Amino acid sequence: MTAQPFPGRWLGGASLILGPLLLLAAVFTRHGTYFFFPAQLAGYAADPVRMTVSYGLFAVGMVLLLPAVLLLATRAGGMWTGLGASLVLLGLCARIFHAGVDYLAFRLVDGQGAEAAAAVVGAAYPVPHVFTFASFAVVLGWPVLAVGVYRAGVLGPVRAVALAAMTALPVGVLKGATISSMIAVVALSVALVPLGVSVLRTGPRPSRRQLLGFAGGAVAMVGLGLLSLHG
Repeated sequence: MTAQPFPGRWLGGASLILGPLLLLAAVFTRHGTYFFFPAQLAGYAADPVRMTVSYGLFAVGMVLLLPAVLLLATRAGGMWTGLGASLVLLGLCARIFHAGVDYLAFRLVDGQGAEAAAAVVGAAYPVPHVFTFASFAVVLGWPVLAVGVYRAGVLGPVRAVALAAMTALPVGVLKGATISSMIAVVALSVALVPLGVSVLRTGPRPSRRQLLGFAGGAVAMVGLGLLSLHG
């Protein structure tokens, strides 16, 4: 059997489906709380479970988009796809960094209250960091990638435009849900979920041995994660 390039059919296909759907759930869960960070922190103070779920889903969705983009890159190939995938991956790393800042800001709310946390975040906003310079990649990467996968025939014109629409998802720390962000994640789902289903349905089903190995690995990872919480 010929080895498939990373991330392979199963991880890549599942990521194409789960990444966009988790982002969709995240954005719609935080809808109704004003966009800018003081309101997001106040919203967390008022309803910590809802906001924790929303931001957690968003962070996991961004992580899952990493193998999804790698699968697009391996399927399409070419200069446009390579450049677009590189920019998108850089932008996703920036968004994951922002998710870490979001988490810390919520812990500040727990310890010091929403107003104090907003003051700290507000003071940190103008301070540059290494991922400040990745903002252009967040905005530019998706349209360039869309051109590449369209030229390669991986996505048709409608779904390629839908992929490019991800450029409308706001960038930065503690961003709420806007009309543009909801359109962006809906469009991403339209672009990638059908492809993910197609990828998973193409090829042989996994053997019982493979399923048992996957289940054992998943249980081990969960167990190690739980142990690390008590470490």
